[in-house]
Amino acid sequence: MTHPLRLVAVSGGMQRPSRTTALAEELLTLIANEIPCEPRLVEMGRIAPQLAGATWRSNLPDSVERELTAVEQADVLVVATPVYRGSYTGLFKHFFDFIHQDALIDKPVLLAATGGSQRHALIIDHQLRPLFSFFQARTLPLGIYATDEDFVDYRLKNDALIERAGLAVQRALPLVELTRQMRSAAAVEAIAA
Repeated sequence: MTHPLRLVAVSGGMQRPSRTTALAEELLTLIANEIPCEPRLVEMGRIAPQLAGATWRSNLPDSVERELTAVEQADVLVVATPVYRGSYTGLFKHFFDFIHQDALIDKPVLLAATGGSQRHALIIDHQLRPLFSFFQARTLPLGIYATDEDFVDYRLKNDALIERAGLAVQRALPLVELTRQMRSAAAVEAIAA
């Protein structure tokens, strides 16, 4: 029996509506259209008040702990952050500081970011890839970077970017499918044991 993949997107966007969250939702939808999954969106803006002052994971309320657990138990991650001062947001990093260092090993991660101009596009390779390399995650080959000009009313409208997002998902599918097969095999082994 094949179970749907646990697909979790983390948006570092701090407000609603948010271009970053819109991009994360678009990527969730594209993946969900291709493979059976249980999509979930974690929004930094919603958990920021409970997250910001914590110094230890044990200090976090249950609402934040549930989001951390969802990320750790995900089969596939989509991570998206707005660019602040040339990098990901502080609360985005703070959230991932609480993730167990072994929880993301070999997990496929689709990287995305939003910024005011193209000058921040290298955030994908210079900031996000190193962060997820620390976790030994499998960052997917194509990242998605969007500027303010790519959105109209907080909806992705740039056809070239939408096409690139679709291509990123298509190129990710073999690894996502492998992840699904491994999860199914592990479930069968657990039942047999």
